[in-house]
Amino acid sequence: MSDRYASFANTAPGRTLVKRLGLPDPPRLRRYRLGDPLLPGPALLGAAPEGRLAKAVEEILTGAGVEVGPPDAESRQAAEPASGPTDGERSQRPAALIFDASGIADSTGLRALYDFFHPLARSLGPSGRVIVLGTPPEECDSPRAATAQRALEGLTRSIGKEFGRGTTAQLVYVATTADGPAAATLVSLESTLRFLLSGRSAYVSGQVIRIGAGAATAPDDWVRPLSGRVALVTGAARGIGAELAKVLARDGARVIALDIPAAGDELMRVVNSIGGEAVQLDLTAADAPVRLARHVADRHGQLDIVVHNAGITRDKTLGRMDPARWDTVLDVNLSSQERINEVLLDRDLIRAGGRLIGVSSIAGIAGNRGQTNYATSKAGVIGLVQAMAPVLAPREITVNAVAPGFIETRLTARIPVMLREAGRRMNSMAQGGLPVDVAEAIAWFASPASGGITGNVVRVCGQSLLGA
Repeated sequence: MSDRYASFANTAPGRTLVKRLGLPDPPRLRRYRLGDPLLPGPALLGAAPEGRLAKAVEEILTGAGVEVGPPDAESRQAAEPASGPTDGERSQRPAALIFDASGIADSTGLRALYDFFHPLARSLGPSGRVIVLGTPPEECDSPRAATAQRALEGLTRSIGKEFGRGTTAQLVYVATTADGPAAATLVSLESTLRFLLSGRSAYVSGQVIRIGAGAATAPDDWVRPLSGRVALVTGAARGIGAELAKVLARDGARVIALDIPAAGDELMRVVNSIGGEAVQLDLTAADAPVRLARHVADRHGQLDIVVHNAGITRDKTLGRMDPARWDTVLDVNLSSQERINEVLLDRDLIRAGGRLIGVSSIAGIAGNRGQTNYATSKAGVIGLVQAMAPVLAPREITVNAVAPGFIETRLTARIPVMLREAGRRMNSMAQGGLPVDVAEAIAWFASPASGGITGNVVRVCGQSLLGA
């Protein structure tokens, strides 16, 4: 489904009208294309005193081919020329601003953030990236330090709403030990930086990501990090699921695409396009978990990645909702996941280093009128992630979820036009996301380099105002 307003707003007449009338101004987002560099320009790196991550970040980015430098007089230009930057000026503008705030130990130290970002705020190029690195507040050795580190969330979320032009802003808390971050933690940090700085994170902003200890392995090829891995994707016949199957296959995975028999034709088109494998199965059937487990054991032995994407809506206000609508949505969206996880884990069909990934929704965070059943199920997915992460950590299996906002699919195309426009515009990007945006976030979770990332729920919503 096309967004005609966004297309018009990015024409010369449209830009003039949008500016004159103060209308929502959806920028062109930088999305990943095979062969793209990690960043289209240099990254500027700063740090507060006692920061423990800046050196590692510089080494990671330099190794990834990114030009890294401290802010200088040229990059600190206060504003663009009145006529806008030329192509040459644009190419010299920083593409990312990264600040190591991990060493800030009290509220007075937060001034270092102002000193870094204030002179650079208007110099960042279009679709720029802002990343602040911190220490998890619960790991701080004093209440003052914990307070300062928690304050970073307000900064990054505000930057995401202020800088505009497709800029994203994230806070990454990185766990540490007495000797500094563990080697595996730094691998997960690299995986996260590669995702957040690239076009893969175009519709992810205002997020808080936690990286801890965990078994993480850098792939031989960062372009195809999932090579040799087997991935199961439920609800893969259309929409987000179909795009996810394509992205995981692009990144090297062997994809088992699962959907209900009624979607068989669409499912076969997906698997034929990626060289994958189709499984037609109703996940709510009593024997579905056992049948799926047998298929995995017979064909593949074990799985590396399981993505619970299958989901449905049956909307009605709670007072008008019949029991079948409630039961069906909860069964498909949540209970079937629990049953499948139990069988796959009990039979040791998810190998060490495996990835369990759920698809929640901002409805599960903010609620939604007429969707009590759906919001309950999607909040349950978040609960599953938080409850299972510590349980599966000893098995080196991570559990995470994405929470999409307004994504352009056939489902959102059925929303009444005024509600649809509100969903598109009420976020920092002033537009809806694409299925590929959700798929890219899931592929980041699925990477073997993301072993230190577990228990996270990352919204793919363009920093929606709902639930913010």
